[in-house]
Amino acid sequence: MTPHFFVRNIPIYGDLILSPMAGFSDIPFRLICREFGMSMNYTEVISMDGILWKNQKTFKLLNFLPAERPVIFQILGNDEDKIVEACRIIEQLGPDIIDVNMGCSVSDIAGKGAGAGLLKDPAKIGRIFNKLTKVLHVPVTGKIRLGWDNKSQNYLEVARILEENGASLIAVHGRTRSQFFNGKADWHAIAEVRQTVKIPVLGNGDVKCVADIERIKCDTGCNGVMIGRAAIGHPWIFQHKDRDQVSYQDKIELIQRHLSHM
Repeated sequence: MTPHFFVRNIPIYGDLILSPMAGFSDIPFRLICREFGMSMNYTEVISMDGILWKNQKTFKLLNFLPAERPVIFQILGNDEDKIVEACRIIEQLGPDIIDVNMGCSVSDIAGKGAGAGLLKDPAKIGRIFNKLTKVLHVPVTGKIRLGWDNKSQNYLEVARILEENGASLIAVHGRTRSQFFNGKADWHAIAEVRQTVKIPVLGNGDVKCVADIERIKCDTGCNGVMIGRAAIGHPWIFQHKDRDQVSYQDKIELIQRHLSHM
């Protein structure tokens, strides 16, 4: 089988990826999505402080099974040195890739300079990735939004900085932080990122049905499609099935299997 793309030297067989979502992207749901055709397993987002404080609940979120590889740990924080320290710790747990979250729009997070709050300081992003790619052995990737708001859409600048400082992949949610999940995702902006960098780009935002998968690939040229809300309660989207194509009995059986995994 030919890989769809590589994250540095890691082959990725498939172009559909479950978006990292707090409260959803746990082992049971990841296993089901993987069985249905999902190609890379992101953990739920992990707090930098939780790692440094040795919080057991935080470390539990990093548990994974061998069948899930390649596995991506996603880290969240606002202090560049602490992010590096936390990533050095979690690298010892054996992930294939470490991802930096620059897209979380939650006020308590972004407002404190983490998640999408990092987009306000592209130079800081550059320093973080420069340090991470020098000290870590695994590839480092990033998930971004288009900017803080419509007046500060700096996604191309951030994408170039990420690539120049060693990032191996960029996932782009086609909204600004101020949009949260409202309005329409800008797929044209994702296409611009894809045309600007040479590393793989994942398109994310407004993939609501199977037809949207092909549309976003066609419109953006992205290497893979990251699916979030559309996969909640409907992992069949990774089998290219829409909700109305899944029988009631299939849903019942999968609910029982999901509960058994949990």
